Amino acid sequence: MASSLTCTGVIWALLSFLCAATSCVGFFMPYWLWGSQLGKSVSFGTFRRCSYPVHDESRQMMVMVEECGRYASFQGIPSAEWRICTIVTGLGCGLLLLVALTALMACCVSELISRTVGRVAGGIQFLGGLLIGAGCALYPLGWDSEEVRQTCGYVSGQFDLGKCEIGWAYYCTGAGAATAMLLCTWLACFSGKKQKQYPY
Repeated sequence: MASSLTCTGVIWALLSFLCAATSCVGFFMPYWLWGSQLGKSVSFGTFRRCSYPVHDESRQMMVMVEECGRYASFQGIPSAEWRICTIVTGLGCGLLLLVALTALMACCVSELISRTVGRVAGGIQFLGGLLIGAGCALYPLGWDSEEVRQTCGYVSGQFDLGKCEIGWAYYCTGAGAATAMLLCTWLACFSGKKQKQYPY
């Protein structure tokens, strides 16, 4: 099977896929922020949440429903910063995934990735990583929302966790983006073979 990638390009393709998968899984999982409410563990993502309080009519009290799910609407996301974070991080993950799948295809298809296309793909990866990084930087601005304050002991604020902790999904998303920006972008420059010159 012919490939349009150099040996470095094959490493780039595999690493690109790992970075994209890591960032996408981290983005989708609701474990960016951990805390507790009414004695139950609560976690948040940018657009998902696990465990939420509901008023129990029969007992006339608040109880925690221990389920994970998306917010009912985009406007239901607790803060404007988290809504922006969702859009920006989602776009970045989409770009990383697009480049990674193209790179994996190039392992099997000849003349798909030239040196120039590899460099453009590296630029797209850098942009994707930058968008995800911006999303990760925006996320702490939403820690002053009422939902987060209820979970973090009413002492959280922007860039102040209060009684909460940063979850593994946040680190996962950021690590995938950083690796894509720093390593994959560099490897992409050496990924494509020189195109053959055809005499006419």
